[in-house]
Amino acid sequence: MEKESIHAEHRKRQRKKYAEYGPEHFTDIEALEFLLFYAIPRGDTNRLAHALLDHFRSLRAVLEADQQELTGVEGIGPASAALICLVRELHRRYSAGAFRERPVLKGSREIGNYLQGRFDYRNRETAILLCLDGGSRPISCRVLSEGSGVEVSISVRAVVDIALRDKAARVVLAHNHLSGTALPSNADILTTRQLWSTLRAIGVDLADHLIFAGEDYISLRESGLFQV
Repeated sequence: MEKESIHAEHRKRQRKKYAEYGPEHFTDIEALEFLLFYAIPRGDTNRLAHALLDHFRSLRAVLEADQQELTGVEGIGPASAALICLVRELHRRYSAGAFRERPVLKGSREIGNYLQGRFDYRNRETAILLCLDGGSRPISCRVLSEGSGVEVSISVRAVVDIALRDKAARVVLAHNHLSGTALPSNADILTTRQLWSTLRAIGVDLADHLIFAGEDYISLRESGLFQV
């Protein structure tokens, strides 16, 4: 009973701190424990926040973890894991919110900034296809495939099917590297050239192929790696 009283007082102090100063004044530990208040009505969420950061090593890694990985940490149940996964998904949707505004995306910088948030919190290599109309405005943005580890396969047929179905004038292929470097592999270059040639034959322009690594990305078009 005394422990519950201590935890209740601690929660009260944290809620007061949030109300007075806002979440930007929280440490990573405090932010996590405060989030867990909403999944765990009573008890010591500070200990659980420490356990999560000790296990995953960073707040980003905690948010990148899937539900099964999260529940592997002692004390983290399905409700807590679901809440953490929901935060990640909400952030991803927030980052993708500009899609509804249909901005004009002509240069690699505009396209890169538009797609960057789509790769946040992904712990597997993921390929994404962005379809654009004749005015370079987004029509659709779809996940093409996800790799099981550090590689992702890209199907030329799937790209063509989506481009035709969505009546795209231009498409952008994008995928992420988990290695920390955005430099294209030989396979990336070969896939890009094959796609450029195949799409050109059906009247669709491969506007770019971007490779993301963290906050960095590389444009294969600007690097001159499209044509043979």
